[in-house]
Amino acid sequence: MARILVVDDDQGMREFMDIMLTKEGYDVTSAEDASRALTLCDKKEFDLVITDLRMPRMDGIEFLKKIKDQKPETTVILVTAYASGETAVNAMKEGAYDYVEKGGSIEELKSIVHKALLKKGLVGEKSAEVKEGVIENNSFYGMIGKSRGMQKIFTTIKKVADTPANILILGESGTGKELVASAIHNNSSRSKMPFKAINSGGIPENLLESELFGYMKGSFTGAYADRPGLFEIARGGTIFLDEIGELPAVLQVKLLRVVQEKSFRRIGGSEDIKVDVRIISATNQNLEEKVKKGEFREDLFFRLNVIPVYMPPLRDRREDIPLLTNHFIEKYAIEFGKEIRTISSYAMELLMNYSFPGNIRELENIIERGVAMESSNIILPENLVLETAAVSGVSNYSIEILDSGLNLNEELEKIERNIIEKALVKTKGSKTKAAELLHVTFDSLRYRMDKLNIK
Repeated sequence: MARILVVDDDQGMREFMDIMLTKEGYDVTSAEDASRALTLCDKKEFDLVITDLRMPRMDGIEFLKKIKDQKPETTVILVTAYASGETAVNAMKEGAYDYVEKGGSIEELKSIVHKALLKKGLVGEKSAEVKEGVIENNSFYGMIGKSRGMQKIFTTIKKVADTPANILILGESGTGKELVASAIHNNSSRSKMPFKAINSGGIPENLLESELFGYMKGSFTGAYADRPGLFEIARGGTIFLDEIGELPAVLQVKLLRVVQEKSFRRIGGSEDIKVDVRIISATNQNLEEKVKKGEFREDLFFRLNVIPVYMPPLRDRREDIPLLTNHFIEKYAIEFGKEIRTISSYAMELLMNYSFPGNIRELENIIERGVAMESSNIILPENLVLETAAVSGVSNYSIEILDSGLNLNEELEKIERNIIEKALVKTKGSKTKAAELLHVTFDSLRYRMDKLNIK
């Protein structure tokens, strides 16, 4: 049984932690201050120490240093109501495993404790979990999501994957439409055959035609030999036509023939080539509007849109942001050879209040930059680069980018101050109600008010 020492001068907090961690199956001891905790550590070995940051006589950082000097193998987690970037950096430099905000998510604390003990080999993986807290049924063929919308998509894929019906995937750029197409292919009986993807809007018309349908030797300058197109190469498998709304009119006609007759001709060819290919298309445009404007063939639209699948934007599936964030942190920590394991609670809060105009692709880029720039083993708010105008609740905020550039931290502080002051006005000065209105903890709001000197 893993042994945990809880250090906090707040008796209520000690009792709460004792009950909560005991229910999780741990052997819990508590101490009211750092001096008493050090005495206990001399008498007994503890696998994990959870300590408050602000305590009388000896604070959490000083206590952390003494613990690491005496018992370097002991894992330490800091709990604080004053979670700043500087605090996190200092804690990590002194050897803390992680830190969490007091009054934050109980499940987050449980997860961090479990991960810390799992790393030491003192507990096993929870049956419903895999590495980094990603729930097993929240991952499906490379896609991650526990939201209702994503779970519905996973179910739809299982239902339609083995049918011959053509599928049209709809959604904004960056939502993962190609991942859906790949999942459909890999979950079908065609999975051992080729999966070929092409961006219909990213290739010039003449080259796109040859890429799709191939050409015969001598059919145009530079055609020195016969060359098969993707429809031939993908025979028996799946072809994914991304940005299908950008397909030129002349190629819409040729594609319609493939869909209807399962045959086509190479450029310069005279023989029909029969193919068995499953067609999956995707677009971020409104194809029905394009049909009404005469920009897209109605008959082709209906042929491609037998089964529509809608990918929700990331702002409509916010409960998936922590899962995706952890996934990308693990990915880029390995790629960059860094020991970064997690993201600070304040940094995560910024992500949860961000609108993500670029969706999952943007989140991945943000985390990649954050991992690259971070010098500690936890991603801090100052290393997240977000589009200022996309922060939730400030859609009317505008900034003028001067020739000399702008200070992102200063701009974000202006926005944060503005939002907090408006919340306090609306709640007639009640910090408790303002915290509820802003969906943050009371301690988090108090820390921010102190940081911004809001009275």
